[in-house]
Amino acid sequence: MSFTQLAFYFFAAVMIFAATMVITIRNPVKAALFLVLTFVSGACVWMTLEAEFLAIVLVLVYVGAVMVLFLFVVMMLDINLSRLREGFGEYLPIGGLVAVLMVLEMAIVLSADSFDQQNMPRPEPEAEGYSNTKELGRLLYTFYVYPFEIAALILLVAIIAAIALTLRKRPETKYQNPAKQVAVQREDRVRLVKMAAERRKDDRS
Repeated sequence: MSFTQLAFYFFAAVMIFAATMVITIRNPVKAALFLVLTFVSGACVWMTLEAEFLAIVLVLVYVGAVMVLFLFVVMMLDINLSRLREGFGEYLPIGGLVAVLMVLEMAIVLSADSFDQQNMPRPEPEAEGYSNTKELGRLLYTFYVYPFEIAALILLVAIIAAIALTLRKRPETKYQNPAKQVAVQREDRVRLVKMAAERRKDDRS
């Protein structure tokens, strides 16, 4: 067994262990940290398959941005851990059934002849100077340009639909108009009132 295969099995085992801890541990902060370990292990697996661009994107986007945001949100919410542990036993049977079904489905798919070493061999090492990022960009913007544009259009429609569904104008809510705030003049805000000086009664005495 070569060093690459040993590295693959090691990182795959760490990723499976970390993913199991994410769904079994009850502390949300520790679960988020184990999810970070899962992403890093997945990036290492991609590195063994010479997918350097996908590996660095996984670390930068998910570990560097998304998981940091998750940790900030979890720490700011101050979640009551005792309430999380109350209903754990109620959902354990259905959760175990779903887990067993998923394992069986994955075993059936992976045991097929189309996923053996002959049909899906390990990719050959590329020549020196080969750019994984350049090749991925060339395929995205040439061969897969129409699916790429359609996916971008679908995401844009989804964003617009989400904003339209959540944007509700309520009559009791007070809104500000930035255009009117910018166009306001000094006379509209300040009014000088001239009053004659008066003397109090107790001052006369």
